[in-house]
Amino acid sequence: MNLPLLTLGVTLLACALGVAGVHSYAAGRAQRQALVARMTQTGRTGPDGRRRRFVRLDRRLRDTGPGRRIKRKIAATGLDLSPGEYAVYALAALLGVYLAVGALFAPFFGVLAALTGVWGANAFLNWQRRKRTEAFINQLPELTRVLANATQAGLALRTAIAMAAEELDDPAGEELRKVADQLAVGHSLDDALGDLAGRLPSRELVVLVSTLVLSNRAGGQVVTSLRNLTGTLDERKETRREVTTLLSQVKVTALALPLLGLGFLLMINGMSPGALDRMTGSAVGQIGSVIAFGLYAAGFVLIRRLSRVRV
Repeated sequence: MNLPLLTLGVTLLACALGVAGVHSYAAGRAQRQALVARMTQTGRTGPDGRRRRFVRLDRRLRDTGPGRRIKRKIAATGLDLSPGEYAVYALAALLGVYLAVGALFAPFFGVLAALTGVWGANAFLNWQRRKRTEAFINQLPELTRVLANATQAGLALRTAIAMAAEELDDPAGEELRKVADQLAVGHSLDDALGDLAGRLPSRELVVLVSTLVLSNRAGGQVVTSLRNLTGTLDERKETRREVTTLLSQVKVTALALPLLGLGFLLMINGMSPGALDRMTGSAVGQIGSVIAFGLYAAGFVLIRRLSRVRV
């Protein structure tokens, strides 16, 4: 046995393995740095390439419970905002409302307006979410028609969803792209469609998701189900439009009620300058103002609730 030759061979093999290990380590570290840089850049820029503001605040806010809730709501609205940007803009708006209302009426009313603005900031996100949901519902007949044509042509349901994401406008196109991306990285069809129904809750979308999931599980006639669902969604779309038209006057009344109260306050302050300051300068006046604002708010909410018709 040639011991020097064996030692040389083992040494060369160890050197080769060492070089391969160093090369693998360097490649992995470079990939990690590229991934960190890409994630950092993604956090600093929006989907359209717009540079994010308040990045440090946004990073800290995302680690909190309220920040995560704000992030979920913003994702459902489709707004190009980060939680940090939303928080700064909301605080700036509250400060502006306080100063404007306090200068126009009285400082006490500025405090009430700022407190109302806290609710209004959350109501704005809910309104944007409902608006996006309504727009998506209006696209559901077209969506089901595209899915039915694609599946009838022999395409798989996953492929049909990706094709519909390319053909449809936003918000349906954007939401279906999210579903297609989830399917591409290994999520099941049930989970991806369930997330879609969670982001945009509506009866119509729940029916569509249930139809697709059951057809995919049981292997039923997807084309026939989608054809029938398309006709039903068209009818519901027309019914919703008629109901919205009939209730438009009631919604205007709900908005006019608090506006009349503010108009009366302006009229009183115009007829007797400083009357609101004197009224809110005592505890009795402040309590009466809070009760009056509460009654106006209760009237607004009751009218909105009574005019809410689920189709």
